[in-house]
Amino acid sequence: MQIIRNTLEFVSPGETAVSIGKFDGVHLGHRRLLEELLDQKEKGLLATVFTFDPYPEIFFGYGSKQILTTREEKEDIFARMGIDILVEFPFNAESAATPSREFVTQYLCSHLRARFIAAGPDLSFGDHGSGNFDLLAELAPQYGFTAKKIEKVVMDDNVVSSTLIRRLISTGEVTTAARYLGEPYVVRGRIEHGRALGRRIGIPTLNQVPPEDKLLPPFGVYYSDVLIGGRKYCGMTNIGVKPTVTDEKKITVETYLYDFEGEIYGETATVRLLTHRRPEMKFSSVQELKETMEHDIQAGREYHGLTSGHPGRR
Repeated sequence: MQIIRNTLEFVSPGETAVSIGKFDGVHLGHRRLLEELLDQKEKGLLATVFTFDPYPEIFFGYGSKQILTTREEKEDIFARMGIDILVEFPFNAESAATPSREFVTQYLCSHLRARFIAAGPDLSFGDHGSGNFDLLAELAPQYGFTAKKIEKVVMDDNVVSSTLIRRLISTGEVTTAARYLGEPYVVRGRIEHGRALGRRIGIPTLNQVPPEDKLLPPFGVYYSDVLIGGRKYCGMTNIGVKPTVTDEKKITVETYLYDFEGEIYGETATVRLLTHRRPEMKFSSVQELKETMEHDIQAGREYHGLTSGHPGRR
């Protein structure tokens, strides 16, 4: 996948099928848009996602600074889906002031050579967000592209949206959120050295420090799948500040991998949160913490369908 970032001067290597948006969460509604692009690849068009960095509401300061999907997580999802080009459009005072018609003619038609544009009903772009699907439909005949409106996805009488996903993650409902996302909610990042307490008590964990702008569920223990180097492992993940052993208030994501042995510091891990086990607690002693973790681990074996001594990799 070709990634275009930090520039307003770009040219597609071929004609494209484009969708514009923030794609925060990359939920089922977004995936329906992306499927339209992927269908156009059969016609020789390059499936192209046009998104913004940072998001307009973050730049202007009227929205939450917490995001569902980091840049790296989003790039991983798009690459796995088969997207050919990802434009991370630099959003600043100058680019935000681009007249909406010029946005279409310059960036979509001239730079990206768009022949097909899929958009949701609430699309907005250009100066003061004045561009919308109606403008695309108006300009389509003149500039030689097809504009297709994709309606929102509705499940369980809920419109699938980033707002809905954000509310579910904020309340720890990661299992329900996964249904609307199309896959589990993830925390992706480099494995770092921690305090090694887990190793000392016989329960070693891999440690990640999440980006400050990443929306995390409530502090607590979650059962998880973990992807490292193309392999998937069963895991148990604690998100929080480890109140039993430190007063630092530094948020970490620590994951125990079932029956895993090896050194993986510096590698990237994608932790997929499957279900909530319990809230984070402050225990009276490290021994009490260890005993509770051992109970969590055993319950996790049952959750993952593992037997004692059975490898946690699958």
